[in-house]
Amino acid sequence: MPLEPSAADLLTAVQASPRAVAAHDKSAWVDLFTADAEVNDPVGSRPHVGRAAIERFYETFIAPNTIAFRVDRDIVHPPTVVRDLTIETTMATGARVSVPMHLRYQLADEDGDWKITHLAAHWELAPMIVQLLRTGPRGFGAALQLGPQLITHQGVDGALGMLRALGGVGRTGKRVTERLFAAAGSTDIARVRGLLGHYAVVELPAGTPVSVEEFTNRARTMRWSKLIAAGRTVTASVRIGDARGVALVEFAASSPHVAAVRFFLDHR
Repeated sequence: MPLEPSAADLLTAVQASPRAVAAHDKSAWVDLFTADAEVNDPVGSRPHVGRAAIERFYETFIAPNTIAFRVDRDIVHPPTVVRDLTIETTMATGARVSVPMHLRYQLADEDGDWKITHLAAHWELAPMIVQLLRTGPRGFGAALQLGPQLITHQGVDGALGMLRALGGVGRTGKRVTERLFAAAGSTDIARVRGLLGHYAVVELPAGTPVSVEEFTNRARTMRWSKLIAAGRTVTASVRIGDARGVALVEFAASSPHVAAVRFFLDHR
């Protein structure tokens, strides 16, 4: 029978990741994942699946850089942890970028240890590239280094897979998300229904489906900020009453309609 994790168990597993990254301890970082784990970083790019692929991910994006996690909030919803944070990366050339991010970790028990089965990093690739280039010669130097690193560790297909993150719902998804939240906040049920797909699921909190009526009733005090469009998902830092957290708004594969809205919340 699988163990029921405590919040402390899951946070301990997740917090080990930035420690290993800061120490540039590849083995410790890769060992945080299950053998068949998936790293989707950023969401919208081609995922890295399995230990060998995760090791190549480390060599490409972590090993050459100095990375600091600036965490604003952790939301524990067993067996998931969502982190609301900013990651500051200093490249080998000295160029530095600061990237707003939401991280979603799914974990599983493996012989008494909680390990990561899926890591989804919600951040925007295009603004990061612009920010990097605006740092001047150091930024251009870092960009020139990244190309060969991608080819060396990921191959041509892997490099192209990374560029897939430049697509997705983008600004349109953000606009729809804001309209949905505004409609829910003003209890405009008809407008909320119009923005949701026919079979859309609203979970408030995550894992607990609610009707459109209950969603609009409970969301009337909602506030939101830090919208991030990655792939076909928009994430947002939210506050509903005394609960704070992160909302994930997932869009249908070929339309601007919302397929699912999931709220990961705490009450601290």
